Amino acid sequence: MKFFMLGLLSLFSAPLMAQVEIMGDHYIQGGMLIGQAPPGSRIQQDDMPVRVSKAGVFLIGFGRDMPSRSILQIRYPDGVEERRVLSIKPRQYRTQRINHLPDRKVTPRSEEDIRHIQRDIQRVRAARRRDDDRQDFNTGFIWPVTGPISGVYGSQRILNGEPRQPHYGVDIARPVGTPVMAPADGVITLVEPDMFFSGGTLVIDHGHQLSSSLLHLSEILVRVGERVEQGQVIAKVGATGRVTGPHLDWRMNLRQHRIDPQLLTPPM
Repeated sequence: MKFFMLGLLSLFSAPLMAQVEIMGDHYIQGGMLIGQAPPGSRIQQDDMPVRVSKAGVFLIGFGRDMPSRSILQIRYPDGVEERRVLSIKPRQYRTQRINHLPDRKVTPRSEEDIRHIQRDIQRVRAARRRDDDRQDFNTGFIWPVTGPISGVYGSQRILNGEPRQPHYGVDIARPVGTPVMAPADGVITLVEPDMFFSGGTLVIDHGHQLSSSLLHLSEILVRVGERVEQGQVIAKVGATGRVTGPHLDWRMNLRQHRIDPQLLTPPM
């Protein structure tokens, strides 16, 4: 009987692997997953802190070049610790060649242009820094516009024959003036009509440091601090910034991870 009771105590004091549940199957570069933990748990992904809501909801993401493993470190409210190794599937990325861009938009050289780019970087970083317990992402995501996809996440860009950074969004070709909808509920954290590369730019924060960026806009219909609802018309498609034609570039960031919007939306 004594041995039986010790066995029960050992069972109930061991970490319960089902205490943290991760929903979805996008264990892939560019993917994002929603998790549920006991309220009061503390979680790190690859040694970076992850916000856990009061109800225990959290998000994890995997960037374009994520290695084959991601480590979750979990500390439960009772002090028990757990380490999970997540296997991340690699992707094969396309190469996209874009020509006939203005040279200054490919290789900026003037001090004025460089200062413009540096200011833009700081503004975007500040807009993506917001981190609170809102869970607007629970509405799910819809396409902000529908139309032909002209650029995909992760593709290696060759601009005017010069290799440049990969593309981190999805491009949807539509005429100038096409209404753009909020892909999910959120709060506007950036409105900028003339960024050097992205032109008219809008950032929506969805909570937990998850944000959508909508680029190359011709007109923005909302203000910083405004709360928007999924499906609300918030801007219009344009051809501003570094483009060869009108389209919307939709990008998403979760903390330091650039994630693929196409993995979060139903087929168009």
